[in-house]
Amino acid sequence: MQESSQGQARSPRLAEFALALGGFGIGTSEFVIMGLMNRVAGDLAVTVPQVGYAISSYALGVVVGAPIISALAARMPRRLLLILLMLVFAVGNIASAMAPEFWSFVALRFLAGLPHGAYFGVAALVAAGAVPVDQRARAVSRVMMGLTVAILLGAPLGTWAGNQFGWQIAFTGVGVIAVVTALLIRLFVPVQPVDSTASPVKELSALLKQRVLVTIAIACIGCGGMFSIFSYVMPTLTRQAGMSEALGPLVLVIFGIGSIIGNLVGGRMADKNLMRAIPRILIWCAVIQGLYYFAANSVWSGLLFVGLVGTSMALAPSLQTRLMDVAEDAQTMAASLNHAAFNGANALGAWLAGLAISAGFTPSSTGFVGTGLALCGLVIFVFGRWLEKRTYPASSLSNNMS
Repeated sequence: MQESSQGQARSPRLAEFALALGGFGIGTSEFVIMGLMNRVAGDLAVTVPQVGYAISSYALGVVVGAPIISALAARMPRRLLLILLMLVFAVGNIASAMAPEFWSFVALRFLAGLPHGAYFGVAALVAAGAVPVDQRARAVSRVMMGLTVAILLGAPLGTWAGNQFGWQIAFTGVGVIAVVTALLIRLFVPVQPVDSTASPVKELSALLKQRVLVTIAIACIGCGGMFSIFSYVMPTLTRQAGMSEALGPLVLVIFGIGSIIGNLVGGRMADKNLMRAIPRILIWCAVIQGLYYFAANSVWSGLLFVGLVGTSMALAPSLQTRLMDVAEDAQTMAASLNHAAFNGANALGAWLAGLAISAGFTPSSTGFVGTGLALCGLVIFVFGRWLEKRTYPASSLSNNMS
């Protein structure tokens, strides 16, 4: 990591590992509940659909926490903020495991979701600030690797442990990971100079910046297709393709491998030419998500395309880096809002996919929903570039943004 007024990081790779470990804990907490819904419902005496309230509560915590924490902590040292966010996350998850009844569990999932967006946003800024400009997206992708590995390993392992020993152990384990992350951040992430000019007002100004809002809209809509497919991938492959439910963990693993590949490739594409990478990735998403409609008629082609749909994660480092370029004095707010937007994409994609299936279309119609959302994201990108060229002089755009 970079040198700071307080010294130099002992090990750049350990610093990145510490930041990624926090992402692993967050990703595991977010996705593991989907595999534990039956156990949670049985223990807390509610129906499985009602457990969905806890998932929505967590997502709401992400959306609410990102802007509020970014504004209030504008002048807080980033390393200290990361440590505090991990400790709050630890408390939220361990308390979730100790919830005495359902509605307290729902409230504690909201608490656990509050640090999510701010953590990823600040961690991305710390990682990007520690490398040359032309390597920022790759640094961001390495930090976000924790999230993709959580899909590959954390959620399946947590689901297995939760079903074997009780769902509480999964959230307790996440809480322990968060505490370890806080310790590693303290040990290996260097102190970075505090921006003395930062303020809540400046951070909130991100909400008024045209290019920030366009980028967030691309994340919220363009990324929704991946979630529309992933939310219904099990009923699609079991009912339509005839896949055995025993292959459920394999589905998560394949999706996780695809998301890791997409994350790494997307980071490299963004470092090479950011403003060409974003539309190309959106077009890729539109194509592979549309082809999923046909592939899901067979188990093995369906599994292959589950992995290809996972590569849609390539958008994440590109959009995160774009927000750093356009946020100006509101870096923390803009970076945090990217993850709030991804949770919005999760909600939007799942909702639209549910409408399509409820209307009588085949389960794999979620692929066409994904194509539509990716193309909408592409339209927003093109419209945003048109607005940008009218608003900002061409000379003000860097070579990587043109």
